Amino acid sequence: MPKITKKHKEALAKFDKDAIFSLNDAAEVVKKITYTKFDASVDIDIRLGVDPRKANQMVRGVVTLPHGTGKTVRVLVLCTPDKEDEAKEAGADFVGLDEYIEKIKGGWTDVDVVITTPNVMAKVGALGRILGPRGLMPNPKTGTVTMEIGKAVKEVKAGKIDFKVDKYGIIHASIGKVSFETPKLVENAKELIQTIIRLKPAAAKGTYVKSIFMSSTMSPGVPVETKTAII
Repeated sequence: MPKITKKHKEALAKFDKDAIFSLNDAAEVVKKITYTKFDASVDIDIRLGVDPRKANQMVRGVVTLPHGTGKTVRVLVLCTPDKEDEAKEAGADFVGLDEYIEKIKGGWTDVDVVITTPNVMAKVGALGRILGPRGLMPNPKTGTVTMEIGKAVKEVKAGKIDFKVDKYGIIHASIGKVSFETPKLVENAKELIQTIIRLKPAAAKGTYVKSIFMSSTMSPGVPVETKTAII
């Protein structure tokens, strides 16, 4: 069992661990118990009543957070020369094709999102073993394989994120930074939760949203009353 640090103990002492908080109060608590010296990310973990092993119960989607994530997102666009200017004008950090494919094959993955066009997926597909495990592989379902390169780059830069339920039935996502005002964190969280609710699989039975926890980098998790979050 991992040793609890002094600061972690102090954080635990600042709130009632047996209480369940409204979404708004949970955000306030997370801001209060965060002790990192940097502007920590605020994360939300949503446990769903689904069996991810079954294809008809997989929950995956994209959402644009109203207030963004607070992170600087590094975007790589892999495209043909005719799309390069569009990508650069939209704010892509890296633009090209063959040279970046070779860099990735050499181990370079210093980006947060990879966007590409359908006509070069034959080349990009060869990078699956490298990009896939890092969650960087472009996918039409998340809008990262598209001919509308400029639009895709702008959306990602503005706070568009993709999410996917893990093998335990939990969705993990970042909804902002500790420096965000509480209402902004709440609005971001609700946008994500409402999107997940809309994606409820028809095959899912019983309680869909089983539990919600909010936390920041290195902070304890704060339980959220699900009814306050899904209204």
